Amino acid sequence: MGKSASQSKQQPRVGQSGPASPTRRRKPAPSKPKHLPPYKVLLHNDDVNEMGYVVQVIRRLTPLSLPEAVDRMLEAHHKGVSLLLTIHKELAELYAQQFASCGLTVTIEPA
Repeated sequence: MGKSASQSKQQPRVGQSGPASPTRRRKPAPSKPKHLPPYKVLLHNDDVNEMGYVVQVIRRLTPLSLPEAVDRMLEAHHKGVSLLLTIHKELAELYAQQFASCGLTVTIEPA
């Protein structure tokens, strides 16, 4: 005897997938960007460079305004160290190298 059209189709066995189902997979929620840990960029006083030169370098290398640059230079001059910026580590390291190339002492440390 012949099988009818409905009998000739086999049911999928457990563990096997049947015909493609119209269910959609949800896209994973976009992950929040990870914030890099902040680092302090610290300007140290020295007895070699003139105050005007230090201000010029701060202005050239950072986004600080003239009054801010003067304040930071004077703080380093009177207290020995001044906080220039707080930024992520890679950029802080770049600033340290750039200041060093200008003959100024800048260190970085975790904020």
